[in-house]
Amino acid sequence: MDGARPIHDALWNYACDFDALALIRRYHVEDQSPEPGIIRNFLGTRIEPVIHPSVLEPKSGTVEGLPFPGNWHADIAEWAAALLSVERAADTYRIVEAGCGWGCWMVNMGVAARNRGLDTTLIGIEGEARHLINARRTLSLNGFEDDSITLKHGVAGPKSGHAIFPRTEQGQVGWGGEAIFDPTPEQIDAARRGTDTQVLDCVTLGELSGDKPIDLLHIDIQGAEADFVAGNIAQMDRYVRHVLIGTHSRVLEGALVAHLSAAGWRLEMERPAIMPIHGGKQYLAIDGVQFWVNRALEGRSTTEQADHGR
Repeated sequence: MDGARPIHDALWNYACDFDALALIRRYHVEDQSPEPGIIRNFLGTRIEPVIHPSVLEPKSGTVEGLPFPGNWHADIAEWAAALLSVERAADTYRIVEAGCGWGCWMVNMGVAARNRGLDTTLIGIEGEARHLINARRTLSLNGFEDDSITLKHGVAGPKSGHAIFPRTEQGQVGWGGEAIFDPTPEQIDAARRGTDTQVLDCVTLGELSGDKPIDLLHIDIQGAEADFVAGNIAQMDRYVRHVLIGTHSRVLEGALVAHLSAAGWRLEMERPAIMPIHGGKQYLAIDGVQFWVNRALEGRSTTEQADHGR
């Protein structure tokens, strides 16, 4: 019996109805010069190792090549899907990143859109305050000014209110924190008294976007994606051209396919979550990717899209 294949080989197992590799190559900025203390990726985005020191310190001062089948934080499926939303934009580009972390998709798609000559609006929400510090720092490093950026410390959710979110210890930065939505008054009171949790605003898509057109909604909120979509589908139908979702289980993937298909959206990219089996049980090794287009808004200009939502 052959030895186990490298897990990253599974990143080639995406399905789409466009040429993902050719699209990524079109956005490749070649002949970049290395910078001390900076990692430059294939788009020309500049990133500091402080974002993820254990992974990025060894890459400091390097220029990354094309992400085939992936780089340190994303794969062909996610890069190509996100870039397709830039490819289809005209004049302006607007992204909302729910669970933005260090601003990965805001800054990368902002750079790609700016390289196309588009005016950008970048909106992100994140529950981990230290990630937001890094997001603002990274956006500034790449030349994005405050008037084009909105960063909110909070949680994206299916309805307005409050959510309970983990609080990391001093000197640590948490990845993968899961929110408790719609908590009881007793849970809120206990969370406020505790040292390992915090109570944050829970914000809907309409509140994040100001009910304005969105070229790309990126959702990665650690298993709550289907609930977010279900609670915000009316706003998505009116304002969102494309949605790119990080998935975390087979159940979640099936729920998203069922819900968005029934709502009339079209699936354009899919790469299942990579879930090896150990001891008869699956575990999540790499998040999956789903990318959907809003059929109701295809071919509309931004102005027409705004009118559609009225």
